[in-house]
Amino acid sequence: MYYAALVIAILIMGYNGWSGTLWTIVLGGFLLAAPVFTGVEGGTLVALWVGFGVLAMLCVPSPVRRMLLTSWIIKMVRATLPNMSQTEREALEAGTVSWDGELFSGSPDWQKLLGRPKPTLTEEERAFMDGPVQEVCEMVNDWEAIEKHKDLPPEVWQYLKDKGFFGMIIPKKYGGLEFSGYAHSTVVMKLASRSISTAVTVMVPNSLGPAELLLHYGTDDQKNEYLPKLATGEHIPCFALTSPLAGSDAGAIPDKGIVCKGKWKGKTVLGMRLTWNKRWITLCPVATVLGLAFKMYDPDHLLGDQEELGITCALIPTDTKGVHTGMRHRPLNTVFMNGPTWGEDVFVPLEYIIGGPDYIGKGWQMLVNCLSVGRSVSLPALSVAAGKMSVQHIGGFARVRKQFNVPIGQFEGVEEELAMIGGLTYIMDSARKLTCGMLDLGEKPAVPSAILKYHNTENMRKCVGAAMDIIAGRGVVRGPRNAISNAYTSIPIAITVEGANILTRSLIIYGQGAMLCHPYVFKEMDSAKNPDQAQGLIDFDAAFFGHMGRYVHLIIRAMLLGLTRGLLHRPPNAPGMPKMARRYYQHMARFSAQFALLSDFSLAILGGSLKTREKLSGRLGDCLAYLYLGTSCLKHYHDDGYLDDHKDLVEWSMEYCLYQIQEAIYGVLNNFPVRPVAWLLRLIIFPIGRTYNEPDDYLEKDIARIMLEPCDGREELIQYAYRSTNPKDPVGRVENAFLKVIAAAEAERKVKSALRKGTIEVPSPGRVPGIRMEMNPLIYEQAVKHNVITEEERQLLHEADEATWDAIQVDHFTTEKFADSLMPEICTLETSLPN
Repeated sequence: MYYAALVIAILIMGYNGWSGTLWTIVLGGFLLAAPVFTGVEGGTLVALWVGFGVLAMLCVPSPVRRMLLTSWIIKMVRATLPNMSQTEREALEAGTVSWDGELFSGSPDWQKLLGRPKPTLTEEERAFMDGPVQEVCEMVNDWEAIEKHKDLPPEVWQYLKDKGFFGMIIPKKYGGLEFSGYAHSTVVMKLASRSISTAVTVMVPNSLGPAELLLHYGTDDQKNEYLPKLATGEHIPCFALTSPLAGSDAGAIPDKGIVCKGKWKGKTVLGMRLTWNKRWITLCPVATVLGLAFKMYDPDHLLGDQEELGITCALIPTDTKGVHTGMRHRPLNTVFMNGPTWGEDVFVPLEYIIGGPDYIGKGWQMLVNCLSVGRSVSLPALSVAAGKMSVQHIGGFARVRKQFNVPIGQFEGVEEELAMIGGLTYIMDSARKLTCGMLDLGEKPAVPSAILKYHNTENMRKCVGAAMDIIAGRGVVRGPRNAISNAYTSIPIAITVEGANILTRSLIIYGQGAMLCHPYVFKEMDSAKNPDQAQGLIDFDAAFFGHMGRYVHLIIRAMLLGLTRGLLHRPPNAPGMPKMARRYYQHMARFSAQFALLSDFSLAILGGSLKTREKLSGRLGDCLAYLYLGTSCLKHYHDDGYLDDHKDLVEWSMEYCLYQIQEAIYGVLNNFPVRPVAWLLRLIIFPIGRTYNEPDDYLEKDIARIMLEPCDGREELIQYAYRSTNPKDPVGRVENAFLKVIAAAEAERKVKSALRKGTIEVPSPGRVPGIRMEMNPLIYEQAVKHNVITEEERQLLHEADEATWDAIQVDHFTTEKFADSLMPEICTLETSLPN
């Protein structure tokens, strides 16, 4: 009984993560009781007390522990730690830690998640969505913009300026709209569901660029000069960061600024001579102000002793002598403005530096701090838009298009693709809402923004790919009727920009997450390198032994949750929460503990080499990402009040995320270089094997049904997407047919029943050609004649046939129209390699 109580006590302390001091007290109590309950005495008892003394020294902070043990450990750590550059440090310290930190802890506090306010639109923001945003969506036509104007029409540009679309993040005191992050995201999402080119045009001034940098770092003079003009569109901004030799590795930019004196407006001033060559800069061809990132040098020591001053950001009017803009790239089949900029020995005063001379060398810190905000909004919103458009457009098409006398959406092969579209759209939108909510609380979610950059854009690729598979030939033929082809062809743009997806997955998500979110790793590294060795020793002692306690906690917690499939975990107690949701919280708690354990062993054994083991890092990043995505779905479900119509969407999303986490963990274990450690971890994490499966066929059928019928679930999936029933519109044409087919469904059922019973027959000598076998004008006449349907129902069937026939048509062109007479002249800038 004594030993059983001891084991139970150890498991309880380890599972709940009790402090070392409490461990010492409890175990000391058991040792005091040992002679009474076990009869142990003599040398054995003395040995136990000696062991207990050693344990107490390890568990309880003290000068003795620091002198005898920690001082020796910190010397080894100092000798093995790689040097960290200032650029790396700034990147790692950028942003804030939020829910992602809870997931990394291994024991997430669900009340912190559920207690977050639900993102909502204000009345002003809602009016903007219903008014100007809807108006722009109705004004723009991607086909005409691409084929005729090669740009957004002039009236659309002017409307965007007049209504403040370029000033959504700018405070009202400067003339901006001062929208929340959630509203900003929702505006971009709706625009993107209509026109990728329009959405990107609006995204850039409101994302990482001059306005955001000015808001956070600009001088008062710079803010007063530029922000009002940026808000009204008088100034069009762009930000030039990437170059031919530095795409995703933006810290390696070769562009330079040399501190020097020169003439400016008739006076000799202290300034800088800039030389740059940038590529892939959105809005650059029409920009009036150019944000520029470069490395600053002071060879003549005009500012001080240091020659290399670091990355710096400046804001330069594009009409400045020597600034070259105006040329265009053609990013796949989109027409948003994108192009190069270059300049050689362009002299400007130091006052052009964003923030003034005091911010020389602080450009990288400025960029990485703002990047997490921009990446949390723009591309995630664009990705969700593609999902919502696919739900609406392809769901509608799969309902009205028939093969073998059955809507194609009822074929199991198509159901599988529809379920993927619906489920992934719910996941993407849930993550978007959770992350925008963080922004609106003043946070800078660096790791979540990287998760959304990679996973939302990749899930968009899956959604739109599935949509093209379903719509088939109707989506292959380009023309004014095609609403999906532009989204399909522009996917690689989202995959590439703001950090290529390969880099983001294999290096950023887990690499930055481990440093930012882990409760001890960065503290250990920082304290070990502290120049104040005395204070460093104290800080390292607390971090290191806290980390050791975490190992014990995670091993016991992961093992017990693995054995019980999470049943030991107490889920949050929220009013109305269904049992299904409570069970998913338990599964997520299990995987949080097991991911944290796997992460700690990976960091301890592989150390710095984990940076080069990108496949393992990518899989660990997948674990963290799907924990985040899954819990965002649970938060979304909670915020919506656990609606029954959302249950299937939540269930599909959670089954999908749990399976992905399981497979990512298994992938790490299967490829872990130290095999005995992998075998041990597999025993702890999967004591009864892999038990999670992808969503089953029945659940996929339920998700597909949501997309094939008007219901609250479908409304949830397409909320805030552009919607139209205009039969002349590429989106409205299919939606119009969808609604008419639904309206005629009961009449169609009556006709089919009458045909089966023989009440009416297919006319001889053969049926008149129609859209579908039973949808035949002569059959309708018989159905009315035999009182199977009413005259009004026959009219509904006729309208549904007409709308369906129109919806499935594709465009065709004469040879003259087909020829593209507007192909732009191709120009390639010839330059020498940068010095």
